[in-house]
Amino acid sequence: MFEIFDINDVYKALMALAAGAILGMERELKDKAAGLKTISVICIGSCLFTILSMKIGSQYADAGRIASYVVSGIGFLGAGVIFKDGFTVSGLTTASVIWIASAIGMAIGFGHVYAALIFLMACLLIIYTGRLINAKFLSDKANKVLKIVLAENNAHLKQDIIRALKLYLHRVDQVKLESYPEKIVVTFNIIVITKRMNELEQFLINEKRIESFEI
Repeated sequence: MFEIFDINDVYKALMALAAGAILGMERELKDKAAGLKTISVICIGSCLFTILSMKIGSQYADAGRIASYVVSGIGFLGAGVIFKDGFTVSGLTTASVIWIASAIGMAIGFGHVYAALIFLMACLLIIYTGRLINAKFLSDKANKVLKIVLAENNAHLKQDIIRALKLYLHRVDQVKLESYPEKIVVTFNIIVITKRMNELEQFLINEKRIESFEI
């Protein structure tokens, strides 16, 4: 069984491990769900499946079948790190890194080392420059979930409060209204201008019709 493997496969494994570690370290430093260990294992695992696909699969079946299942299976791992809370969706970049780590591992397994290196560098460039661009030009808004508690006899003032909130918010959408004895809880998805966050909090504190709030 082992005679079908050679020293080139060892080199491929080491290169896949290095590529996965580079991508995983970036996620690890951001304290994400899939970090150094996970991304490294995904990359080297995809490389192994690809090597098996070429060497074993070609003897008994379609050589691309095993590799194709890697592409399908990696989607389940990516989906596991995506979370949605109102307008806020987190984990998309981590899921994308899982996907590209698998692709890079497969490229190395097929022997396309230069292509894998180019796409690894392109991925890192996108991640780091995208972060800088976002911080400089796109970070003036933030997605939040706002919950306010109103006394039951103030329920009719809800629309007045929404109109007042719009002065501080880029967008506000009511998503839930819960009724309890003597109070109602209204939940909003909001997009707030970060520079006005303190003003929004001060308004909510000073608004006597709001018994309490959570943001």
